[in-house]
Amino acid sequence: MSGHLHGDEPTNEECADFLERIVRLIDNELEEGDCTVVRAHIDTCSPCLERYDLQRTVKAIVARSCSETAPADLRAKVRLQIQQIRVEITEG
Repeated sequence: MSGHLHGDEPTNEECADFLERIVRLIDNELEEGDCTVVRAHIDTCSPCLERYDLQRTVKAIVARSCSETAPADLRAKVRLQIQQIRVEITEG
């Protein structure tokens, strides 16, 4: 796989396995030994480092978005749309 910084390059399958483990690392769901292995891989694999950074960024944006409150006029519009859809479904 191109983009690795070391001579003993992991295969695509190994990197695919690391992607799942990277997500679990970000979520603090890995044992310490596994964290060390994943971090070592990320340190030597540019594509996996990019995936790690992307996953962290997405999680941070989602977390921030979940703590914000939508403006009152937007919430009112959404409620109106939901009511209209409910009426259409019950009449349809």
